[in-house]
Amino acid sequence: MWSAGLKWMFLIVGTMIGAGYASGRELWQFFGTESGLAILLFTILFTLSCYVVLKICYESESTHYIPVLRMIVGKRLSILYDGMIILYLFSTTVIMLAGSGATWHAFNFPYWLGIMAISIPLVGVFIWDIKGVLSLNSIILPLLITGLLSVLLIFSIQHSLTFIPDIAKQRNWPAAFPFTALNILPLIAVLGAIGNQMKSKGEVWIASIGSGLVLGVISYIYNNSLVQISDEVLLYEIPLFAILKHYPYVMFLFLSILLWLAIFTTAVSGTLGLITRFRDKLHTPLWILAFVTVLFMLPLTTIGFSTLIEYLYPLYGLLNLYVLSSIILYPVVNRYKNP
Repeated sequence: MWSAGLKWMFLIVGTMIGAGYASGRELWQFFGTESGLAILLFTILFTLSCYVVLKICYESESTHYIPVLRMIVGKRLSILYDGMIILYLFSTTVIMLAGSGATWHAFNFPYWLGIMAISIPLVGVFIWDIKGVLSLNSIILPLLITGLLSVLLIFSIQHSLTFIPDIAKQRNWPAAFPFTALNILPLIAVLGAIGNQMKSKGEVWIASIGSGLVLGVISYIYNNSLVQISDEVLLYEIPLFAILKHYPYVMFLFLSILLWLAIFTTAVSGTLGLITRFRDKLHTPLWILAFVTVLFMLPLTTIGFSTLIEYLYPLYGLLNLYVLSSIILYPVVNRYKNP
């Protein structure tokens, strides 16, 4: 039970920690100063959302997200949000590809080389179907979480940063809702693909609480670090590099590799949610669906990493507020329908 629960936890965290999150750009876009309470609210909301979605996936034994979506928003609205999920997964995976290009470009490699470096293994991992995705996350995510947390903690200690927020200055608490809502659609899409592989409700508790705590702690420490160098953050397309400039080049290289791996895991998760949606209808191996999908994405990567996040992420966050509210109310409504 524990190993399976951790496997799903890594899948959730891998879906969340992508180009926008691991680079700091997404956190800075929503949080910043006076956001301690906002991050606490996000932790609670995200944990609850994971629990509800995982429970629905487990009980319905889902193989893709449509049955899960129908139970959350109803049959009529599920048509609308199905379209939104397809658009969301497609566009955010484009953001991951662009993030890879931006990461490689920071080392003076051609932008297009960074795009190819992620596109080829992105297709290759689906040769092993969903098992390949889960195996990938179980290897990469522990390394990524440990590395990112270590650097952030060292940075905080070296700069004598306090971890206790000013209770009187928490005016940004509403940001928790669009930030959580932003990540709801990929959560539903990815977890909907593994419902039939879950064996017990214990896995649901482990995955939901574990992922909420991991992401809450990282988000708070990361945001707290960025606040201290807010003037420098504005100069970087990837805010993490503003922190890494205080470290030796070896550490910069190490974290850049981890950043790229975070980008890769989220690109894989997004592609997984997208192509499992159509697998039953097309009866085509996942790697072929992934190949065709990536081909359509490549031309859009020229828009730019920070530009895509700046405009798309807040928009998706607002549109997904209804889904978030439906998930939060689902246990109450469901209990009322089935006393």
